[in-house]
Amino acid sequence: MATVALTAANFDEVTSKDGVVLVDFWASWCGPCVRFAPTYERSSEKHPEITFGKVDTEAEQILAAKFDIRSIPTIMAVRDGIVVFSQPGALPESALESLIEKVEQLNMDEVREQIAAQSQPAPSKAPAADEPATARG
Repeated sequence: MATVALTAANFDEVTSKDGVVLVDFWASWCGPCVRFAPTYERSSEKHPEITFGKVDTEAEQILAAKFDIRSIPTIMAVRDGIVVFSQPGALPESALESLIEKVEQLNMDEVREQIAAQSQPAPSKAPAADEPATARG
């Protein structure tokens, strides 16, 4: 499968679907990005069930800013609409394959539970029965 050009217009639509989407944030002037491109393309051929997207950070500066991309290439993995991995640096082919395997093996129910737990506000400390409410810290 060829890679998909991701833009501000189609990014949310592509990455919100069920399944795995890998995103390569890159730029044409970036040497490591250019050297990583064939590895990424080979991986896309091996995994037709995965969507492989590319974000040109020069053309899509809003997307790069949205995800706080400060170094390229940056590889991001999205599964079932949830970003589960993001790391700068070109990956060797074996590391990219390992990442794909780990993302596919994730228990997404557990991931959703962890996200829900992190978004819950911390419980407030109730005053002891013999402590006046104004003494709370």
